[in-house]
Amino acid sequence: MLFPSTIAGSLPKPEWLAEPNVLWAPWKSQGAELSRAKRDATLLAVKLQEDSGIDIVTEGEQARQHFVHGFLEKIEGIDFAHKVEMGIRNDRYKAMVPQVVAPLRLKGRVHADEARVARTHTAKKVKFTLPGPMTIIDTIADQYYGDRVKMAFAFAELLNEEAKALQADGVDVIQFDEPAFNVYMDQVRDWGIKALERAAEGLFCTTAVHICYGYGIKANTDWKQTLGGEWRQYEDTFPSIDKSTIQQVAIECRNSRVPLELLGLLPNKVVQAGVIDVASDEVETAEDVVKVIEAVAKFVPKANIVATTNCGMAPMRREIAEAKLMALGAGAKLARQRLA
Repeated sequence: MLFPSTIAGSLPKPEWLAEPNVLWAPWKSQGAELSRAKRDATLLAVKLQEDSGIDIVTEGEQARQHFVHGFLEKIEGIDFAHKVEMGIRNDRYKAMVPQVVAPLRLKGRVHADEARVARTHTAKKVKFTLPGPMTIIDTIADQYYGDRVKMAFAFAELLNEEAKALQADGVDVIQFDEPAFNVYMDQVRDWGIKALERAAEGLFCTTAVHICYGYGIKANTDWKQTLGGEWRQYEDTFPSIDKSTIQQVAIECRNSRVPLELLGLLPNKVVQAGVIDVASDEVETAEDVVKVIEAVAKFVPKANIVATTNCGMAPMRREIAEAKLMALGAGAKLARQRLA
């Protein structure tokens, strides 16, 4: 199928799950009630995508508080009780983060419930997102390993363990989210891609990496204003990524300053082209989506294009996110008709 559509990962949570004082703050004490709420929200996310004509659906990250910490919560050796302030993304902003205090080990399955709920309740392909190793170590303090690379590969091994289990659950696409790849260029080439490949080692399902300039918070918006008229950081990393074993690259293309000719540096990859702007409440039309796909097709073979969102939509108002989903599904369908 030309131009199948998918979302980058997250959707806004329903009001009854998004309100921290109702469910998320005391999540440890909610037990079966919280589990049911997560299941119901996951089913709703899948249904919304199906109704919007999305071809490859996700579980919407409904069972996670944070795209990184949702994975870390099931790992031994991490202290969530004593968070410390740390600079994130090369000190772009500060955050209170948990600490690695002992050897890392999975306590058990991390995302089995939501993956199996999604797989059971849709006949469509299912994509599941995990944080990448470099982004994890850029979002947690190290009080044990004393070596960023060593800690990254320790996390890569755990990611690989969970990824293989997700594959066994019937997940069709496993995507690793690596926004840190747009910050630490030399480290990406030196060890970041190797750590990512370790996380994906042995997978026979489709593998993808999502890289973006950051969305959802003012610190990212302000930083992007300093990058000038063209965002060319990908020029440094795409050649290395193209040589990797990862099969797909998800990249923002709608209303970004990324020169689309840089996509030509990924001749061996399927490009998940972001055709929906997640930093604006303006709802795209199907025609808008087609225009971005047409622009991408000048540099990427049509058979290698998947239409997606620029990034996750969790910070957006729910009605806006749902309208943008409809535009994504309708635009991909229209592109198939016009450009086949």
